[in-house]
Amino acid sequence: MSLRNKSILLIAAILIADQILKIWVKTHMAIGDEIHLFGNRGMLHFIENNGMAFGMEMGGKPGKFILSMFRIVAIFGIGWFLNNLITKKNNLGLILAVSAIMAGAIGNIIDSAFYGLIFSESFNQPAIMFPPGGGYSSFLHGRVVDMFYFPIINSHWPSWLPIKGGETLVFFRPVFNIADSAITCGVLSILLFQKKMFSEFSD
Repeated sequence: MSLRNKSILLIAAILIADQILKIWVKTHMAIGDEIHLFGNRGMLHFIENNGMAFGMEMGGKPGKFILSMFRIVAIFGIGWFLNNLITKKNNLGLILAVSAIMAGAIGNIIDSAFYGLIFSESFNQPAIMFPPGGGYSSFLHGRVVDMFYFPIINSHWPSWLPIKGGETLVFFRPVFNIADSAITCGVLSILLFQKKMFSEFSD
C-alpha cells in the first residue's frame, strides 16, 4: 500500500469513528448524561463546547467564528505539508502522525460547521437529526461534541495546603473526543520520535 493510501486510510478511519460516536451521543444522550464504562473512573459524559480541544472556550460568537476560520486555514496548511511529506516519501511515522492531526482537526471543524444546522438542541433530551424547524445554530457556529471522561483521581487536596487545601482534586478533568485524541497522539508522537521522524530532513 502506498504512503498516500495509508494516510488516507488513517484519516478516513479516524473521521468515521469520530463522527459515528458523536452522532450516536447526540441522538441518544442529553447534555450531562453519563454512561459508566469503568465505574466512576471512566465514562461517556456528554458535553458540548464552543471552543477548543478538551472543552476550552474562546470569546463567544466572534471568538467561535475566528476559531472556526483558524481551523479551516490550519487544515489546508496541514494538508499542504502532508502532501509534501508524501510526495517526498518521508518517514512513515511522521506521515501518519500528521495524518492523525489533520483528521482530528477535520473532525472538530465538522461539528462547528454543520452540527448547528442539522441537529436540534441537546438540553434535557437527545437531539433530533434534521429537525423540521431547522438546527440550533448557523454555519460555523455549531458546538463540538465531547464525551470521554476519565477522572482517575477524584479526591481532595490536603487540608494543610495554603491555597488549594480542602478543594476537590480531579485528574484527568477534561472531557474530550476521538478527534482530540487523534490530535494529541499525533503531536506526542512527533515530540517523542522527532529525531527519527525528521532525520531525513537533515540528510
